[in-house]
Amino acid sequence: MRLATFVSGFVFLVTLFTSTFAEESVVEPEPELKVTGSFPSDNPFGHVVNGERNIINLLIENHTKRGVTLLSVAGSFHHPETDRLIKNTTATKFGVSLSEGGEFPIQYPFYSQYPGDVKLKIWLEDKQYRVSAYESIVTVVEPEISLLDWKLWTTYFIVFGILGGGAYLTFLSYAPKPKRPRVAAPSEIGAAVPVAATSSGGYDEEWIPEHHLKKTKKSGAVTSDAETSGGEASGKEGPRRRKGRK
Repeated sequence: MRLATFVSGFVFLVTLFTSTFAEESVVEPEPELKVTGSFPSDNPFGHVVNGERNIINLLIENHTKRGVTLLSVAGSFHHPETDRLIKNTTATKFGVSLSEGGEFPIQYPFYSQYPGDVKLKIWLEDKQYRVSAYESIVTVVEPEISLLDWKLWTTYFIVFGILGGGAYLTFLSYAPKPKRPRVAAPSEIGAAVPVAATSSGGYDEEWIPEHHLKKTKKSGAVTSDAETSGGEASGKEGPRRRKGRK
């Protein structure tokens, strides 16, 4: 995936307050806290996957001579040059007490919607104290596409279903409707069909062209004449054959 060209600053806020309370006239010194941040070992390049849950490890060391309590961790995106706020991340509450000289590792989950290079800052506050913890450049990348990603297939199925439904409705709206075949009435089916009178040949001559009828009549006359002449010839030849036998 092509990364965006802009660079955003990413800031974590770790909120604390001191567990000891002094009189109003006594001014408490700022607690000595050291916070370091790093990404897990499976993310050595500090890549932040866009749109997915990302983890950063924080190690808080309390060098104050009194206990403090970790209230919450939050973050925000800032422009690295102008320090302009882009977007805040969701705060995570902890409420964990940190004893004097103790160390406490935590994991802070966050999400990013801005691809590109990101500056990461962390500080602690409350009553209200801030301690710089981490500052580095990390890269926000797009998640890898997998063929077994059911979320991706579900998205494609919904999109194609919507497009297919819209195309079908458009087809029904503009396509010509098929004509229904005409069904004959029962009275027409059961009515008797009159048969026209036919000639001696067994067919209706009204539907035959006149020149075909003439040819038919001529051929019939020739045939009858041939039959007559053939009969006469056979009659004459009969006596001759008889005479020859004698």
